[in-house]
Amino acid sequence: MQRPLQITTRDIPESAAVDAHIREKVDKLGQFYPHIVGCHVVVEMPHKHSHRGKLFNVRIEIKVPGSEIVVNRELDEDIYVVLRDAFDAAKRALDDYGRKQRGDVKFHEPVTHGTVAKLFEEGYGFIETAEGELYFSRDNVVNNGFGKLEVGDEVHFIVEPAGEGLQAKRVSRR
Repeated sequence: MQRPLQITTRDIPESAAVDAHIREKVDKLGQFYPHIVGCHVVVEMPHKHSHRGKLFNVRIEIKVPGSEIVVNRELDEDIYVVLRDAFDAAKRALDDYGRKQRGDVKFHEPVTHGTVAKLFEEGYGFIETAEGELYFSRDNVVNNGFGKLEVGDEVHFIVEPAGEGLQAKRVSRR
């Protein structure tokens, strides 16, 4: 980190154990995402509820190149649980941010449509498309819906290579 870690506590006594725990968690974030510019962790007990016990809030502000990631976790009686949850959420947020920075994009197979041309009691069938017929089996129909399909039904599916050529996978009725 380019800037030193800031830890702020409000309405709770200073604790060397909590401080060390936060520093350890921030170090792990830095190992996971080494481009962190700065980090500010706020631990507070905003409402002293006598009937519900001590409830803690944690806010983590992480400065990264070009942005700031803020995570809030609220109202847990165990300070270590709320810290764990907050830092887990911060790690997920840093992972998402890193993925966007790298330009990683999830690739989704294009969904195609066609018409059920043939069905066989043995648990397979063929779908007619503009490019020809595609094989599919009972296992390729979503929600165990093979028994509900009829010849002539319009279906959505994705095309994937298989041992004998292309097959229809994730078949569902339109």
